[in-house]
Amino acid sequence: MFTKIITSIPKLPSRQNSIEKFSMYMTVENNKGYSTIKWKTEPQMHCNIELYKSRHYKFASLVNQDDNGRGLVQFWIDMAFNDRPQKEDWEPEKRVQKAWEYLTAYCEESCYRAAVTVWKDDTSKSWEEYIFLSRCFIYETTKFRQILAKYNSNDSSLDTYVTGVLIKNIKDSVAKFSKWRLLHKKSDKELKEALARSGRYEPEISRFLIARKYFKQIYQMNKIQNPAKITGQKWQEPDSVDFAESANYYNAQILLPCASHEVAVGGNITGEQLKTSMEICIAALQNYPKSITPRFSLEALKETGRQVESNQSLEIFEQDFLTSEEVEDSRENQGIIEKRTEPALQEQLLYLKIEQKEIILLYYGFGLNQKQIANRFKVTQGAIAHRLKTIEIKLLKTLYGLSKPPEWVSQYVAVWLNRNYQAPIYSDLIHVALVEAIKKLEPQEQELLRLTYGQKLNEQEIATQLGIALPEIMNILRKTKAKLEAALINSIDTMINKYLQVWLTKRTKSVFQSACEKLGMIRDKITEIPTINTVLEEVLKNWDS
Repeated sequence: MFTKIITSIPKLPSRQNSIEKFSMYMTVENNKGYSTIKWKTEPQMHCNIELYKSRHYKFASLVNQDDNGRGLVQFWIDMAFNDRPQKEDWEPEKRVQKAWEYLTAYCEESCYRAAVTVWKDDTSKSWEEYIFLSRCFIYETTKFRQILAKYNSNDSSLDTYVTGVLIKNIKDSVAKFSKWRLLHKKSDKELKEALARSGRYEPEISRFLIARKYFKQIYQMNKIQNPAKITGQKWQEPDSVDFAESANYYNAQILLPCASHEVAVGGNITGEQLKTSMEICIAALQNYPKSITPRFSLEALKETGRQVESNQSLEIFEQDFLTSEEVEDSRENQGIIEKRTEPALQEQLLYLKIEQKEIILLYYGFGLNQKQIANRFKVTQGAIAHRLKTIEIKLLKTLYGLSKPPEWVSQYVAVWLNRNYQAPIYSDLIHVALVEAIKKLEPQEQELLRLTYGQKLNEQEIATQLGIALPEIMNILRKTKAKLEAALINSIDTMINKYLQVWLTKRTKSVFQSACEKLGMIRDKITEIPTINTVLEEVLKNWDS
């Protein structure tokens, strides 16, 4: 995992006071090849302790007590095990759970001291791995509870006691522990979170996840299920053959239609590159165990925008409904398009004939089918279908006139290929449409896009690599972009259609519900034609308001 032997462990800074000892945790940072250990404050824990300090008399006196935190340790132990002292109204709802969190934070220093002691006796493992092992004991609720249940404050301080227990447990576990087992056992979700917290971004994260997937399969066959492996034995180190085979599987899969876009555009990798990727994954998992301050990892994801809800609601359709002026700054102009869309559609509804309004209201608002509406108007079902289509086309033309895709699609595709080809934003429907369009291109066209926008080669370099004349390369690229533009326009047409269906349903159901409330009727219980007509008359009466 590490390219050089580290002969010393970074010094652990001191936490300055009792408050810090119960509200800070260790973080390992790397800068220019050198590791440092720093303390990081958990804001919610810090604020909560300050609350106790200001409102709990006994706690406040313990904070000021010169006993190196022993009184506070016992305070939290009593609360964690026995829910004592009696709870006051201002205390947090889950105070017992929080008490365990404070004790865990306090024992972070014991993790460091235990790791240092073991590492000095056995440098076959890195000190980071020993710290990781020790933290696993205190952040696993059951194990930590078992450790504290045997603590006697009369014999030693908690720090001394926990350090001793961790030293023993680390030595007992290290024979069986393997960083490759860690890599193999952690879920995709845990690995993704760890990589994000370690400063990795898309599309790199997706490529690491896929590389790990194929490495696991090869490692499982070659090492774990190897008949020569003894049950209970430490997991073996993978060799160059394992990495080479894994890379071959990875490279064979990236051209399949099922491959994720981020992986497909990244190109082939070597066994050495895959090994480096796996070591990066291991380092991320070791530095940030899943159970350590999970709220921080969630915040980290949100801060970097890597965890986004994909919601196919009306609001999302409106967000992606962009015009040429909005290509560069959609967020700033989102309100403009929404303000224009709603009045434009409302205006078109006002211009409809009475019969057209009734058909729209009955079909979208009340939910009658075309046959039921045809019976009411004493016409054929086909006639109703034709009239509905006429109304929808009129409204679609209004929306299309606002959006004007032909005016901006070409520029949008060019900008997207340069900026977002490698890492699309999946909450953006236009990005999704382009990713799907790329999957439908010919293999040669996909390869040209990958070399141009994935590997950033120029056209002459691509021509040389593929053995194709430069003019032909330029021609294929031009046609490929044209295909993407055409596909995007088709997708936008579909989005506009879907948007209109959602908007009409939302609008007409709303006016129907208002009419029912005014008449004192329950919408779901209206089934008779005369009653429907009564509500319809009320709706039409207020249609223009």
